[in-house]
Amino acid sequence: MTMDPTYPKAPDSLISHWDKRRGPMRPQEGEGLPGVDVDLAALKAITLPAAPPPLPSGAGRYAEKEHELRRELAGQSELVLLHGLLIANLRKRRFPDHAPQLFRRLWAEQSPYLLEVLSTRWLISAVITFGDHGQTASELALGREMGMMFSMIKLYEFERLHSGKPPEEPFGLKRVDAKMPLGMTPFSLATGGLDINLLAPIWQRALDEPVMGPLACCLLDRLNQDPGGLFRRIGQMRAKKRARIAARKAQ
Repeated sequence: MTMDPTYPKAPDSLISHWDKRRGPMRPQEGEGLPGVDVDLAALKAITLPAAPPPLPSGAGRYAEKEHELRRELAGQSELVLLHGLLIANLRKRRFPDHAPQLFRRLWAEQSPYLLEVLSTRWLISAVITFGDHGQTASELALGREMGMMFSMIKLYEFERLHSGKPPEEPFGLKRVDAKMPLGMTPFSLATGGLDINLLAPIWQRALDEPVMGPLACCLLDRLNQDPGGLFRRIGQMRAKKRARIAARKAQ
């Protein structure tokens, strides 16, 4: 029986949909990113107001995005706003030539501060941005690996919310009798190391990165400490499975 594809007319339909969201910001006169030599310490000392002034009539895409970020980041610093604006620009097809250099400078000079104040959501956005605009081949590779991993985690964890189980509750050990997609072999819960084989090399590369390394390690540590999530649940299921095997052997 022939099944319809998940995404009809792929890859063209996928690329077209993706590209529509990448239209340039097009700042108007007086708008745009500061220069690459902007005083970052001064921006860190300026607190954003509790609410931005209303958008003027006829505001363009850049002003709309900045207004949206000012509302979201109210009470934080102008440096955090700049970080958000850089990521918003760098997601587009075209962006200011100095934007990648300024983004990397933020993380080279202000990493401890950014790691302290940014939410996990923004840290993930930052690591994905390194995957597109890293300065070295290793930064690009690590950013892409981590971006793919966190994007797949988000998709899986969202779907799992429809299972009726909260993120902290693992599934039982009983499996349905069904084949894995794409003919993949099942994961061995008691002896398999797929989760470790995925995380260990990424973490090792993160430890060796001078600029994005602290960002990557922070995210991996937060993933490791989170009480829910795929890796925590797999660990709990593995421990339960091994306990059952040990109990049977002891009889």
